[in-house]
Amino acid sequence: MPKVSVCIPTYNRAAFLANAVQSVLNQTYQDFELIICDDGSTDNTAVMVAQWPDARIHYIQQSRNIGRSKNMRSGFDHATGEYFIKFDDDDALTPEFLAKTVAILDQEPSADFVCTNHWIINQKGERIESATRENAAKWGKDKLAAGIIPDLPVQTFQYQSLQVGSTLFRRACLQAVDYMRPDADGCEDFDLLVRLALAGKQGYFLPELLMEYRLHGGQTSLKQDIHFLKAKVFCISSYQFAEPELEKLRVQKLAGTQEVLGLRLIENGESLAGRQLLQEAARVLGSSRRAQVGLMLSYLPVSWRRWVWGQFRQMRAKDYTEVVRAGGAGAD
Repeated sequence: MPKVSVCIPTYNRAAFLANAVQSVLNQTYQDFELIICDDGSTDNTAVMVAQWPDARIHYIQQSRNIGRSKNMRSGFDHATGEYFIKFDDDDALTPEFLAKTVAILDQEPSADFVCTNHWIINQKGERIESATRENAAKWGKDKLAAGIIPDLPVQTFQYQSLQVGSTLFRRACLQAVDYMRPDADGCEDFDLLVRLALAGKQGYFLPELLMEYRLHGGQTSLKQDIHFLKAKVFCISSYQFAEPELEKLRVQKLAGTQEVLGLRLIENGESLAGRQLLQEAARVLGSSRRAQVGLMLSYLPVSWRRWVWGQFRQMRAKDYTEVVRAGGAGAD
């Protein structure tokens, strides 16, 4: 039985998958199994996987597209290792990721998982140092000290400092919270970390850049945005924090997410549902300027609404993620 189970869920990304798989095979620590769970890809993913004649590689090929969370769950259910990591098919591990994270879990029995910092890479796989620094600052990783994280609910829910793809877990702690929830599809990583914190699990932070997180392609589609926001509303609605300040923040964050979802629904032509969500959010947040604009736009033809939102987005300053996705940042 291997010590570590590595899971890479994939869907129609054969070109990127090769780099992800090779990053696992190149690990300095070799006691692992690699589970590739394919969510019904229609490209040459199966042909790509067949090129690796390694008995440690297990290929789960879904007969049809079953959705991100269910596909990921199939990989988790197949796993046999004491430790477990899942990362996306367009990302990669640095060669010492497993060696360093396994050593911490072996030496720190109180730690249920260990999370590392990570590089931001672009479409070409180039490491972008400026974006990596901005990412660490945005999510508070630059303020996290090495060792057991003392305020895990705050870090996972308020700051969202941790990332599943750069984290090695004890598989038992994931089993204790039933791993991925299908209703959280699209928001499952955030949900998993928060539920682990609520369950009293212990996280350890290793402030080394041991994983590569790729930013590429254009903006997500409106349909994808709505799917993600609905999942996030579901997740935040299901939590309850014992700390009064964190519970107050949860109510505010739920209202803020409902407001954004309401605006996206109005942009998509779902005016009634959008207005209802804006009204719910206003009971907590008050009537914001953008909500008032959204309500006014909800009475215009859909094509006009989308044109107006498109103009707003063009005027807004691009952050580091958009710059890297657009190919505007080369290797530093």
